[in-house]
Amino acid sequence: MKCDKYIGCDLHQATTVVTVLDAEGKVAMETIIATEAAAMIRFLKSLSGPLHITFEETTQARWMYDVVRGYVSEAIVCDPRRNKLLAEGSKADKPDARKLAELLRAGLLRPVYHGHEATRQ
Repeated sequence: MKCDKYIGCDLHQATTVVTVLDAEGKVAMETIIATEAAAMIRFLKSLSGPLHITFEETTQARWMYDVVRGYVSEAIVCDPRRNKLLAEGSKADKPDARKLAELLRAGLLRPVYHGHEATRQ
């Protein structure tokens, strides 16, 4: 039985809206956490199984990628201009986080490169 979790995050300066889907695509959790490294690490450590996470390229994306990459199996920072399915339906934080998790689970996201600190020079 697969126990992978697919995490969609809608990042903002103060808070992050998070949706977690299980391997079958059912919502396992929806929550709001502080957009802080310690809060995100605590959240990721509370989950079991292989974790896959995505969030859109924003001003918060670079440091958040550095925070999460050591705690997940896969981290995808995606280009919001290429997420056409997010344009459908309600434009709000909770639905956006869920749609990101669904796109991640389906393998429909194109990553924006976020390399390791040594390659950023």
